[in-house]
Amino acid sequence: MFTPTPLNLPPYPFKITQKDGVVFIFDELRKKHLVLTPEEWVRQHFIQNLIAEKKFPRTLIQIEGGLVLNQLQKRSDILVYNTAGEKLMLIECKAPKVKITQSVFEQAARYNSIHQAKWIVLTNGLQHVYAKMDLEKGSFNFAQEMPEYLSL
Repeated sequence: MFTPTPLNLPPYPFKITQKDGVVFIFDELRKKHLVLTPEEWVRQHFIQNLIAEKKFPRTLIQIEGGLVLNQLQKRSDILVYNTAGEKLMLIECKAPKVKITQSVFEQAARYNSIHQAKWIVLTNGLQHVYAKMDLEKGSFNFAQEMPEYLSL
């Protein structure tokens, strides 16, 4: 059974239910109940943080979007678009016990080689890493915090 870890994000009033010993969380964007895993706990908190604190429009957030990388089907956790349909931010969520390491950043960077988003964000709910990409130079700069949507 899943026991929620307190995260380094504000608390939100999630709809959590249990059926046959399995705990579910209601995903407001996809409008369905999902098995509540540690990674899903982080993803749902981060999505609510994007909407409530950083003013990201719900309609421009895509969850678990597919991509093909080296002929393999992969999924990015969260993609944020602008109103023109350009990818602004790729967010990779990990369970709280998974450390944000160089290899996690490299995974997100590989995904971003396909997406070409202007920001990469890594989070395990406890630690958050923000990198602004320079797609022309193929480089990045770390930032102290994530910008609000309107400043992207």
